[in-house]
Amino acid sequence: MTTSSTFITLEHEETARTLKALAHPARLAILDYLAHQRSCYCGDLTHQLPLAQSTVSQHLKALKEAQLIDGTIEGVRSCYCISQKGMELMQTKVIPLLQRMNTTVSQKCC
Repeated sequence: MTTSSTFITLEHEETARTLKALAHPARLAILDYLAHQRSCYCGDLTHQLPLAQSTVSQHLKALKEAQLIDGTIEGVRSCYCISQKGMELMQTKVIPLLQRMNTTVSQKCC
């Protein structure tokens, strides 16, 4: 999604990709599960989620493309963990946006 408008910036596009990846309950459940692990989770996430393997794979792919998780597949073994880069993206793009929005909400405008 590239635009010539100066209103929509590259930062907006990056933030939108991250939020789009987060906009599904299964993806949030995957992130929540991985966040509770003390190290990378090595195993089949379909044992943790009531979803088909193909569905879990699609959600993992979306989270990896958004750089929210890291994952490796070695033969039949898969390992997944929260991505440091993804967390930095959240802290530098998404959280500041939410803070700006919160400031606006606290001011009575309508």
